[in-house]
Amino acid sequence: MSDEAGISVLERLEAILRNPATYELARTVPEPARRGRPRQYPPYMLIVYEALLSVFGSARQVDAELGHLMIWGFIRKVVGELFPNDPTMALPAAPMRRHHYLYGRKRCLADPGFLAELGAQHRRLAAMYAADVGLMDPNCGDSWTNPDLGRMLYADGKVVAPLFKHASDDRRVVPGTGEIVPRRFEPDAGLHFEGDGNTAFGVKFVIAAARLPERHGRIVLDVDWVPSPGGEAKTAMDCFRRLSTLLPAARGVIYDTALRGVHHQELLRELGLLPINKVTAAKAGTRKPRRGEGRRQEKSVHVEDKKVTLPEGRTVTIRLYAFGGAIGIGEVTDKGDLRFVPLRRKRTHRNADKSGRFRWYNDYELPEGYGGGSISVRLHANDEDRARKFNRTENVRPIPPADPLFRDLYRRRNDAESINRNLDDTMWLGRAHSVGHERQLLNMLGYALAVNSLTLSRHSRERLRPAA
Repeated sequence: MSDEAGISVLERLEAILRNPATYELARTVPEPARRGRPRQYPPYMLIVYEALLSVFGSARQVDAELGHLMIWGFIRKVVGELFPNDPTMALPAAPMRRHHYLYGRKRCLADPGFLAELGAQHRRLAAMYAADVGLMDPNCGDSWTNPDLGRMLYADGKVVAPLFKHASDDRRVVPGTGEIVPRRFEPDAGLHFEGDGNTAFGVKFVIAAARLPERHGRIVLDVDWVPSPGGEAKTAMDCFRRLSTLLPAARGVIYDTALRGVHHQELLRELGLLPINKVTAAKAGTRKPRRGEGRRQEKSVHVEDKKVTLPEGRTVTIRLYAFGGAIGIGEVTDKGDLRFVPLRRKRTHRNADKSGRFRWYNDYELPEGYGGGSISVRLHANDEDRARKFNRTENVRPIPPADPLFRDLYRRRNDAESINRNLDDTMWLGRAHSVGHERQLLNMLGYALAVNSLTLSRHSRERLRPAA
């Protein structure tokens, strides 16, 4: 039994059961009414069942798997080893069924603060375990100029295909009776536009993560629902604000062009994080480019003027431009055209001011014709930029795509796409497990627990393995 080469479902199941976060998250499960019937299964089994949706593909399949004596006996054995002297954690001989899970989920979601508390608890635990496995290590020897990938956050939006694609006003005729009844539909689904220009219908979420270079080194740090089409950037920024307080050693954020200048300004000034992404193109090509012609046309904009002293002592003013996020000098050719001469980035640094916000600068190396020294360019916007209506953070990147380091950092976005694909693989026919954004957000947190549990299990195994 395996859903991925080299990873058995029993290994995934054991990882979830042995993850301390499973039992910490169970503390958020609301207590039953005093006069109600006592729980037949401990609260942590609701969390385990939720995570197992991502292992077996559906609640019905989880019900079938837990009904097997070997699987249920294995769960009871692991729990017995973990809590040998705690009778409140013991499981009965009869396996947990799907109706137990559905009833428990309904009672949990009836509590208005349950999802918020569960999400906060998940973020806290995920941040703690990320540090345990070696992520966000402040002693790794990196710098703002050359940040380590293990200290970078990355995220992406994911549209989950709904169980039902009908609209709220769709009707159907019941065969035999002729009765007209409404069709089942997803009330929270919407039409979302993706980065490649295509559309996707469903419920959208933002998933933030960090990872080690190992194959199973991924930690899902946060998951949040995008309430309306076009709101992905706002939801992503909410995630980064929360994570910046939990992970003070984080260096930056890797995201696509859904984040614009106003978001970059907040990342730089308020959160003190480096935004790593491309500048929105001046014109994105829609046709196949001709030979020698690029499909993408980068934006070019004047940034500021700097006075430089030449070797002979003469002072000249150079005009700095941004082209595709990179800083360079604009020189006028003999034909009157503007030629862009890119400058090599030497250093990226930040300073904290008295207000607790951050000021960011890049130092660039000047060509020999301009003295071969260096100049400093501000990366964040200020009142002077706003007065001349120049959106600096929209056009200037701390580490632009032309920088040699950018490729190594930005390709971590591929792992965000890998998360999206892996999430599809955990759902039956690639569709959501349930209806409604609250139930689906609960499913997403269960998926995050399953992913993190496997990472912790593999990391613990490698740490305990004796050196060759």
